[in-house]
Amino acid sequence: MYFRVSTLVENHGTGTVLLMATQIKVLFLCTGNACRSQMAEALLRQIGVGRFEARSAGSHPAGFIHPLAEKAMANLGVEMGDQHSKGWDEFATEAVDLVITLCDAAASTPCPVWPGAPITAHWPLPDPAGFLGEESERIRFADEVAARIKAKIEALCGLGFTNTPPDKLREAIHAMGAD
Repeated sequence: MYFRVSTLVENHGTGTVLLMATQIKVLFLCTGNACRSQMAEALLRQIGVGRFEARSAGSHPAGFIHPLAEKAMANLGVEMGDQHSKGWDEFATEAVDLVITLCDAAASTPCPVWPGAPITAHWPLPDPAGFLGEESERIRFADEVAARIKAKIEALCGLGFTNTPPDKLREAIHAMGAD
């Protein structure tokens, strides 16, 4: 089965038939949902606009977005809008197409069983929030992690979701975690 790329909608009152695009739903997970997963959500919202629905969550949400994530996104010209730190239980009953963990702690934590049997992958990235150093070094490190996430998001957006078999998509998405 391939990803749905459109849904046929018929207005019975007028007989009008519309072809509506179906977005690919992606959930990024980290433990605190304060830094990496927030950056991934913001980047996919911008780069994959119209094609993807981006969300993020954490197993133990911090309750805030880390200032380094906000700074790194601002440095890339990416808006974080109304994003906020949230728990993954908020999405436990929603069907998603992809679930991507970005930290080893979230990857090793037993996750909920996601409806819809999504593709799951792990893209291990260091946590800018845990990086020690001078403020300028911490910002530079956050910018480097953001650049790595951006490259992965760009690669994800370049995949042929409409014409690639799920096993090949799974392989490609998993390979993105190997850098």
